[in-house]
Amino acid sequence: MPDDKKKQVQKVLRILKRVYPDADCALHHENAFQLLVATILSAQSTDKQINKLTPALFARFPDAKAMSKASLQELEKLVYSSGFYKNKAKNLLAMSKRLCEAYACEVPDRMEDLLSLPGVARKTANVVLGNAFHKAKGIVVDTHVGRIARRLGWTHHKNPVKIEQDLVRLIPKSKWIWISHALIHLGRGPCQARKPHCSECPLQKVCPKILE
Repeated sequence: MPDDKKKQVQKVLRILKRVYPDADCALHHENAFQLLVATILSAQSTDKQINKLTPALFARFPDAKAMSKASLQELEKLVYSSGFYKNKAKNLLAMSKRLCEAYACEVPDRMEDLLSLPGVARKTANVVLGNAFHKAKGIVVDTHVGRIARRLGWTHHKNPVKIEQDLVRLIPKSKWIWISHALIHLGRGPCQARKPHCSECPLQKVCPKILE
């Protein structure tokens, strides 16, 4: 990594750590199963919306064993407001059954095992590993993280897997779990997609998009 790039990354991390020292997962959950379910539901939705519907969902189906016996129709009704509810309900039911068939109804803590579950791709697996098991196996890349990484010049890719590969080369492993939450906070704040408020951004002195 060139020295100027390394210095820029270090400055960004220092600033974000000062501004968002306790950035954490915004999805409400009490255990790995609840986080897995909430993350699957959060696709093409907002954390705020998912947090509204999960209390009723978890009250009815608190664990994989209970959800594996659910009717598809009831699941669809409970997750309707998340959007794409038919596909999500189908994945939740299949995922829960898979957990009970292969993992004694418990959420596994290995990337390859998580990726074997219906409805789970690398982003979801990273969320669960980092926030439920405190294992840094990668960096969660959502639309906010991808957009800000491009604006900072950390990647030129739009593919989440390629973005993640670029980020893990730049960012120390000890910060992998935290950095995605910090960037998501920034993306929901000043560094918005359509109208970024650059004059209010804590990174205005180190962001090449602002300085260009």
